[in-house]
Amino acid sequence: MTDDNELDPLARLRAADPAADVEAPAGFAAQVVAEATGSTTGGAGHESADQHAPVAEIASARARRRRLWLPIAAVAASVVVFGGAGFAIGAGTTASSVAGGAAAPVSLQGGGAQTAEGRSAVGSPTAGQKIAAPGASDQVYRSGYGRNSFTASGLSTSTGTARAYGFDARAASDATTVGALAKALGIDAAPALKDGSWQAGPQDGTAPSLTVGLDGTLSFFFSNPALNPMPCVTTDTSGGGSSEGSGGTAEPCTAPSPSLPAPDAAIAALRSIITASGRDAGAFEFTSETPDGAYTRSAQAWPVIDGQRIDQSWSVELTTEGIVSASGALAPIVSLGDYPVVSAQQAFERLSDPRFGAQQTVMPLAMRTAEGSVTPTPAEAPTQPPALPSPGVSPSWPVNEVHIVKARLGLASQWQPDGSVLVLPAYELTDADGGTWSVIAVADAKLDFATE
Repeated sequence: MTDDNELDPLARLRAADPAADVEAPAGFAAQVVAEATGSTTGGAGHESADQHAPVAEIASARARRRRLWLPIAAVAASVVVFGGAGFAIGAGTTASSVAGGAAAPVSLQGGGAQTAEGRSAVGSPTAGQKIAAPGASDQVYRSGYGRNSFTASGLSTSTGTARAYGFDARAASDATTVGALAKALGIDAAPALKDGSWQAGPQDGTAPSLTVGLDGTLSFFFSNPALNPMPCVTTDTSGGGSSEGSGGTAEPCTAPSPSLPAPDAAIAALRSIITASGRDAGAFEFTSETPDGAYTRSAQAWPVIDGQRIDQSWSVELTTEGIVSASGALAPIVSLGDYPVVSAQQAFERLSDPRFGAQQTVMPLAMRTAEGSVTPTPAEAPTQPPALPSPGVSPSWPVNEVHIVKARLGLASQWQPDGSVLVLPAYELTDADGGTWSVIAVADAKLDFATE
């Protein structure tokens, strides 16, 4: 890795490839076949290696491998980029109503719970989660991951059509668009296309910098290290005392959180960034949800289409000094026409179809014990290992009983093998405990089930 690309998530993925710079010598493939089969290229009684089934060249195999990793890299990039700087302590988050009344986003990616407002709920054990005793490898979610038995009632059997969309990344991948965004963020340097991304400003953490990845949403991340609101004191282990940034051992930041700008100020800053990038700020919904004890004021912006929030949000973190970090997706969203969609009942049936899989996006609000308590009971530290199971004991094979009671047709982003991103009709299915599950709504006839 170099200082120039260490902040680029795609560059990190490339650097992790141990064969990225390896090229096979001439005749290498034929030699490997000959050694594996015991044949040579000329001796009596042996077949020529050229008579065996052809072996794919290293270059073509690598190209296929990169095509396979493109959507994974895009998702990884979005996780890194949209994570933001996160200058917060404490877990409390002030709840807010959905601004403007648009429906919450639907996610098909799985693996992360979201609240009704679309906030990520990944982190410490979630309400509704049964934690195994210390040392056990199995963690069972009462109505989350693992084995589930689905039932439903009252769902519609009507099919129809719904509009699909796509992120037009190439429409905004130019120096003019990136430069306008950089200027709005206080960077005067012209952007350059380098190491698989647009870059403006130094990438070594010494000054404000902007990176725009060449992924399917044209995701960007801006950071201004000079406005870091959490300066940590470092201890000089060589005996020279304490210093800041001297290469010593970092101590926890214990300074009290400063006074923060008003929520409206953070929303105004984010609105101006969106406008500067060439997007219509009126097509977004804005919130300001800042964790307790935060060192910055946060604001979020959600693209809204057909009354639905899209699960690719923009965000900003602001102090009284200015913008500390910002992230978003520069690519505009354009219509791709109407697609046939399955009914809510058929969407429910897809939860048990291995071709689709059950993706839970919101955990139930609380874990209920047999006595009806809504307060999880923490596991006590063990004093001895488990006892030997009794002969003939029935193996535990927990199956979650999930009853779906409601369905909502929305929109969710979906990465394609070439890295492009669709925004497709998707169902959010709500169970009797308040948890929600997501499944793609596009009819089978319009889905491409091919693996390559």
